Amino acid sequence: MTSTSSPAASELPRVHRFLSDFFRRQAARTVDFPGAFAVLDDAYRHSRGNNHVLVDGAVDPEALPGYVEEALAHLPYRFSYVLDETVAEACRAPMERAGYREGTTLLMAHTGPVPEHGGAREVGFDELRGPVAASWPRFAPAAAPEHIRDLVERRVARVRGADVVRFFAVHTPAGEVAAWVDLYMDPATGVAQIEDLVTVEAHLGQGYAGRVLDTALREAADAGCSTRFLTAHADDWPRHWYGRKGFTTIGSMARFERV
Repeated sequence: MTSTSSPAASELPRVHRFLSDFFRRQAARTVDFPGAFAVLDDAYRHSRGNNHVLVDGAVDPEALPGYVEEALAHLPYRFSYVLDETVAEACRAPMERAGYREGTTLLMAHTGPVPEHGGAREVGFDELRGPVAASWPRFAPAAAPEHIRDLVERRVARVRGADVVRFFAVHTPAGEVAAWVDLYMDPATGVAQIEDLVTVEAHLGQGYAGRVLDTALREAADAGCSTRFLTAHADDWPRHWYGRKGFTTIGSMARFERV
């Protein structure tokens, strides 16, 4: 469990609300349960990000496995996020008994100074489709072609998730996309999420990721978003890089999966 005693942790409820609203708005359809809801999209059935149960309230821990089974019975996997750490702790044993394995996603808020614009420019999804498709086998080498297709094309649904959704990319001197990032913003509440920051493998270590991240942070700040956050797996290296870029862990959410 991640400590939330720092001043930045006061942003955690705003981050939780943003995530809950984003998943609801992105979904093709939803199913409500006490303390939770399912998001579903048959167009991207292989994408867990588009088909899962999200616990954002006081769920009955013993009931959660049944909610996930009911909502995702038509899919070959079962997946759930639990936003609150205390609720996740209570859900752990029932989910383990039901055969789920748990992972942890960190919620990291930007607490450093806002950088200067990194020079990345806004692009449409058509420009990103090829590079995104080429990148996924690196992260999911065992994924079938139809799985990769859903992981790529699901970006189309993301434009529904927030009031402002923008994609930024930085290019090589030859004009090739070198790195990209998503930026989801709700200027009315002052919250922005930075997501899916990826560098093309051939261009790793050349500063491109920093440039797209700096761009997203500056654009979010200029739009009036004082809460700027991203997610990172607790057991993966990018969280350390984000720490060096001014991000602080303010909490975590649990991932429960069964295949």
